[in-house]
Amino acid sequence: MMAGTKVRQETVRQGIWVSVCRVDQLRVDVGVAALVGGEQVALFRLDAEEITAIGNLDPYSRANVLSRGIVGSRGDTVFVASPMYKQPFDLRTGCCLDDPAVSVPTFDVRVLDGVVQVLAPPVSDGPDG
Repeated sequence: MMAGTKVRQETVRQGIWVSVCRVDQLRVDVGVAALVGGEQVALFRLDAEEITAIGNLDPYSRANVLSRGIVGSRGDTVFVASPMYKQPFDLRTGCCLDDPAVSVPTFDVRVLDGVVQVLAPPVSDGPDG
């Protein structure tokens, strides 16, 4: 194995930033789906400055549909309501507002030179991580 290959694998195990789209391609309060590190992610632009990413899989319907949900708010909490059964998920924490025992994963997001990047989850070496 080449030395460069080993470094690449270690970087992937720790997570890597994946470029998804240009920030100007995202519309405020409209979700889009992206494949990041083999996992479907729902991206939402909340305003000119804030972009969030949560898992796209609705834990109630088991369908990858959260990116198609309707964005709303309860007080200071911004959420997306699943298009299937309407459960609201906090776009910053991933928690279901109707059932705090249920949540979806959240992902770190950054904008670098106008490009939205999502931190891909680390890849494990096997069943023990």
